[in-house]
Amino acid sequence: QVQLVESGGGLVQTGGSLRLSCVASGRIFSINTMGWYRQAPGKQRDMVATITNGGSTNYADSVKGRFTISRDNAKNTVHLQMNGLKPEDAAVYYCNLMMLRDYWGQGTQVTVSS
Repeated sequence: QVQLVESGGGLVQTGGSLRLSCVASGRIFSINTMGWYRQAPGKQRDMVATITNGGSTNYADSVKGRFTISRDNAKNTVHLQMNGLKPEDAAVYYCNLMMLRDYWGQGTQVTVSS
């Protein structure tokens, strides 16, 4: 059974930074994609950033230049460094592991005060 556990959310002022982390445990195949998605109240869940096991990254246009995704394959972890946070970045952030099917973490709240 695969489990994803996120950490690092919280409250930050506009322009501030947060670093999200996610640890995957269980039967993890070496070929996979990990990523972060977010969902604000009343909105759909959207992709923020993804990274393959080979290190290829993909970012939503709204976060390019501000957010950086990284991973440690040996530790099955993925991080999201978020700089220059804006109120519109506030959401519940979910860790995702795509490996034959999607696996999701429980989510971590990010709040940005203006």
